[in-house]
Amino acid sequence: MIVFDLKCGGGHVFEAWFGSSSDYESQRARALIACPMCGDTAIDKAVMAPNVAAKGNRRSDIQPPAKPDPKQLMAALAEVQAKMLEGSQWVGMAFADKARAMHLGEEAHAPIHGQASAEEARALIEEGVAVAPLPLPVVPPERCN
Repeated sequence: MIVFDLKCGGGHVFEAWFGSSSDYESQRARALIACPMCGDTAIDKAVMAPNVAAKGNRRSDIQPPAKPDPKQLMAALAEVQAKMLEGSQWVGMAFADKARAMHLGEEAHAPIHGQASAEEARALIEEGVAVAPLPLPVVPPERCN
């Protein structure tokens, strides 16, 4: 795995892990990478600075952040996920079949989301189909998360 420091068009900097540089380039080109703070898909590599210890900059000098409120975290996560799903079509349990068909060129590429078992997701990944799990479970549009 390779870790990249990434930066969105809004100036947010965040880390992301990829299997290879080509995985990063492929996902960025298809706008599959989104800023976790604002959802922007205009992503580029950020300038990486070495982690050099300096007086007052040692890890032991850094105070851990206060524990966040779980309800606020879930609300923020749900908001980010809702932004990720804007413009994406719900395909339900047909997700694995549709994703595979798009990968093989049998269907036009389109942003989709749905449900797949762990085995189906694992099989898609092994076949080279670019899929990403969502942070929260997804339900059909007529139901609320």
